[in-house]
Amino acid sequence: MTSIVWVKPEGAELAEIELREGRLRATGSAIGGDPLPYRLEYELTTGERWITARLLVETSGDGWRRSLELINRPEGEWTVTAKAEGHVELPPPGGDAAALTGALDCDLGLSPLTNTMPVLRGGYLEGGEGTHLMAWVSVPDLVVTPARQTYRHVRRGVVNYADEGFTEDIVFGADGLVEDYPSIGRRVRP
Repeated sequence: MTSIVWVKPEGAELAEIELREGRLRATGSAIGGDPLPYRLEYELTTGERWITARLLVETSGDGWRRSLELINRPEGEWTVTAKAEGHVELPPPGGDAAALTGALDCDLGLSPLTNTMPVLRGGYLEGGEGTHLMAWVSVPDLVVTPARQTYRHVRRGVVNYADEGFTEDIVFGADGLVEDYPSIGRRVRP
């Protein structure tokens, strides 16, 4: 088990991660301030080849709480379960599970962790390029939508991430976890 803290432009994230034999398990907590102050908790489990099996996310703030559970069954069928309590001016959580068909991974917004799965599976730390359909979860509203993301090897330990209208070079450590995702978070070393 590895514990990591990422410092972010609008908050921080603590994750406890277990990476082994093509699988990842993680729990994490984050705080953020944009578009409003929130607290986030998550649990992530993958199956073989770092393919998402389940993501449970909960967010809360002053007078509101939300939850989202994504399950990716082995045959590639996703389920989306969302709940909301209280009043906050955010879009309702959840999304269309059918639109996620073909996605292997989730991507939790503003979390450096979920970039690990497609990068390790695709071998992009060593070379190559690939485009992936992701179940992208917006934070803190917990809206899930399909998103095409491209990962491209730049040099040893550096992978370029690109989606519609955004690109960034991400630095990975020897353990396969994000060290520095400039606009998202930088790993703090003791």
